[in-house]
This record gives sequence, structure tokens and C-alpha cells, in this order.
Amino acid sequence: MTTGDSLQRFIFEHAPIRGEIVHLDATWQAVLDRRVYPPRLRDMLGEMMAAAALLTATLKFDGRLIMQVQGKGPVNLLMVECTSNRTMRAIAQWTGDVPEAPLSELVGDGRLAVTIDPSKGKERYQAIVELEGLSVAEAFENYFAQSEQLETRLWLAADPNQAAGMLLQRLPDRPLTDDEDAWGRAVHLGSTITREELLALPVHEIIHRLYHEEDIRLFSRMPVSFRCSCSRERVESVLRMLGRDEIHSILAEQGTVRVDCEFCGSRYEFDRIDAEQLFASLHSLPAANTRH
Repeated sequence: MTTGDSLQRFIFEHAPIRGEIVHLDATWQAVLDRRVYPPRLRDMLGEMMAAAALLTATLKFDGRLIMQVQGKGPVNLLMVECTSNRTMRAIAQWTGDVPEAPLSELVGDGRLAVTIDPSKGKERYQAIVELEGLSVAEAFENYFAQSEQLETRLWLAADPNQAAGMLLQRLPDRPLTDDEDAWGRAVHLGSTITREELLALPVHEIIHRLYHEEDIRLFSRMPVSFRCSCSRERVESVLRMLGRDEIHSILAEQGTVRVDCEFCGSRYEFDRIDAEQLFASLHSLPAANTRH
């Protein structure tokens, strides 16, 4: 059995290649407990969660990584958020039936956006590429090729119980070795992993199954978990942007303002007194610090 909800890094000791393997168990179930998805869409969302965890492990940042696939096909949106602390949440939106079809066909004329939102006031970074590829893995390989210029391969899988993924990346900042075939060999061997093996086997067995003739260093496992970043404070900020008139209009019609988080199902309610406090705080300016 796999060791669920963990991410493990490995490197090839004598080649400029790194890898990551992720397994999501309770984290994936927490997403499925909140909404029932069509089977094809469910599996794509699980694969995208695995991809997000793998991508987070390759980056050095403090904050949130947000990945979005948007289009005008039956699948309108796939969105995954993963923090630098490896907490995750995810959601998908669709219209009508979602058939067993390639990703590009289900999304239509779509795009893939990857956003890094730092937590301490640093500049936000976003890369957007056209959605290309028959699968989530191919779409992200294309993203790495276009946006990051890094040779990257991904293998992703998901079912109703778990999601998993493996990443290989050729490191440009490490010197080349005499083994010129190392990258091609690593990718070829990685491509022999089956969907069932990726989902069912623990990391050390996957590494042995694929690379028992290579010199591999496997690092300690890092936990991954579900956590929603919604809060009453964030909802208040959104309501302030709507403006006093819009909020009063909703209150007049419905009596309260209700906001439901699509990620976790939490409900936030605001009555007239709450609404007044929202906008009263905007006019509460601190006294000037002056001397006479």
C-alpha cells in the first residue's frame, strides 16, 4: 500500500535529473466529499491536484500556487490551489455531459494559467499558455516547455480513491556528465510505469521498479493535506469591493448576505449590523501622531 498524502523528492546522483512522486489519499477524498463530479472530470481534477503538488515541490516560494484550466467546452474550469506548506484545495465547473474524451476536446479553445501569489507583499507572477495536449500531463509538459524552458515529463493518475503523479525534470544549472543517454533513459524507464502501479505502489517500490540500476538518492517524505484558505476576513474584503449600495440591495431583498465557499462548503452570513460594521471600518482613520 502507498503511504498516503505525501510528496517525496529523488535525484539521480550522477546525472542532472530530479524527480518527485506524490500520493494523495485523504486530501483527494476531502475534495470529493464536497461535490460529486462526472467520472472523466473527477479523474482530470485529481490528476491536476497531483500536478500542482509536483509543481509546488520544484519552486521556491512562500505563498500560494494557483493553477487554472479555463475554456468554453463542457469543462469550463479546473482550479487547484497549493500552498508552500503543501495544503491543497480544488474545484471544477462544467455544463451538460462530460464524455470520455481528451482534455483539449473537453475544454475547447482553452488556456492554462499558473499563478504564484506570495504571502508577504512580493510581486505576483503569472504565466499563461494555450492549452495543448490530450491529457493533463501533456498540458503541463507543454507549459514547462513554453514558460519555463525546462525539459519535464509527467505521469498522472486518479480514481475515486486516490490521485498520484511522478515528475522528472532535467536540471539546466547542473553540469552535464559523460552519460549523455541519462535523460533519455530516465524518461524511457519512467514511461513503463502503469497507471495501476502509480496509484498502488509506495514510492520506494516505484523507484526500485523503474531505476534499480541507477544511483538514486531518495529524500524524506513531506506531508500533504487538504485545507481551505477561505475566511470571514477574506469574504468581508470581497463584500467591501461590491460596495455599500450593492450590499444594501441584497439585504433589502433577502434579509441577509450569504456567501458559500465552493471549495469547502463553509457559509458566511452577514446581517444589517454586520454590513454597517464592514463599511464603518473604512471611515475609522487613526488619529494623527502630532506634537505641540
